Amino acid sequence: MAEIAITQPIPCCEPSETVAYDVEQAVLERYEAGARQPEAALCCPTDGYDAQYLAKLPAEIVEKDYGCGDPTKYVAIGETVVDLGSGAGKNCYILAQKVGATGQVIGVDFNDEMLSLSRKYLDVMAETLGYRNVSFVKGKIQDLALNRDRAQDWLSQHPITALDQLSVFEVECDRWRQDEPLIADSSVDVVISNCVLNLVRPQDKQQLFQEIYRVLKRGGRAVISDIVCDEDPTPDILNDPNLWSGCIAGAFREDAFLDMFEQAGFYGVEILVRQAEPWQVIDGIEFRSMTVRAFKGKEGACWERNQAVVYKGPWKAVQDDDGHTLYRGQRMAVCDKTFQIYTDPKSPYQQDIIPVLPQMDISLATAEPFNCAGDRVRHARETKGTEYRVTITNAASSCCDPADCC
Repeated sequence: MAEIAITQPIPCCEPSETVAYDVEQAVLERYEAGARQPEAALCCPTDGYDAQYLAKLPAEIVEKDYGCGDPTKYVAIGETVVDLGSGAGKNCYILAQKVGATGQVIGVDFNDEMLSLSRKYLDVMAETLGYRNVSFVKGKIQDLALNRDRAQDWLSQHPITALDQLSVFEVECDRWRQDEPLIADSSVDVVISNCVLNLVRPQDKQQLFQEIYRVLKRGGRAVISDIVCDEDPTPDILNDPNLWSGCIAGAFREDAFLDMFEQAGFYGVEILVRQAEPWQVIDGIEFRSMTVRAFKGKEGACWERNQAVVYKGPWKAVQDDDGHTLYRGQRMAVCDKTFQIYTDPKSPYQQDIIPVLPQMDISLATAEPFNCAGDRVRHARETKGTEYRVTITNAASSCCDPADCC
């Protein structure tokens, strides 16, 4: 196999190492075999899938599923979901049931054997469910803009025998990415993946997270189950092809995994599930499954609408991904964008926040810019208005009924 020299920093490993084999080829061959014959040791066994969804799946795709978590739990009816590294299609066919006839599920894989297996049951599942809302497309998860089936069709008609022809092909690929992307910008509600990100070459992992971010709508979210480690893998681990294809050598260090989401622009990055006992321990390094959720949508202008939020506790203070510090019990001044992020019903912060709306609404059309540098407590008169002089008394109020709050 060809030698690949990794020149960029490995996200979970310092310093970078040279891997003396083709990572993609090792992964491709291992999963081609896994599509033909079930391989129990290929990835971390996963329990806890809802039996009602599994009951409708063909046995073959359940037997040949290789995952380490269940990101399908975190989707809702009507949503458009992309599954990165969809493999045999198990997660996609579960998602098809969860998003319903009004939703859409797109599985992305670059392994022809796996795509053939997942596509094999499209008609069967459509008949079982009473609707068809699933498709499987060929692409690399770090390049969600290029339809590789289209690229292969073009190569079949225009065989490359010289370097100048290769340049023509690359130009065509760039045009397809721009004009007819496999997955369009800001088109997806949820991106999920189940034990696949660790299989991507180290030098492509930053691009991988950027692609996840690109395809999500504002307010969309990524829910990723993957293998993480508590220390950087050793050179011996990194240079073992079986450990790469077996979801070990490419594992993210736990903290680096979360950092990758933050660096790509996500907010509200949260560990949903972390396996208590390690799946494997190699050279004293623990490898386990972890599921992380992260949201897109904190970019944009800041406008002053006299809104405030109160952090409920129990921590004395907390800080968000933009550096805003919220102090327990204090009315903290925030811009409209931050207010919406904190208080949206789907927000990861919503359950910990008390929204404080102004007495008089300020429209976005008339709002002044808000200075987000630094943290400031908002005086109650800012939200009520300096001329607010209302007096309310009600001796008969039920608030003081002994049977109620008093």
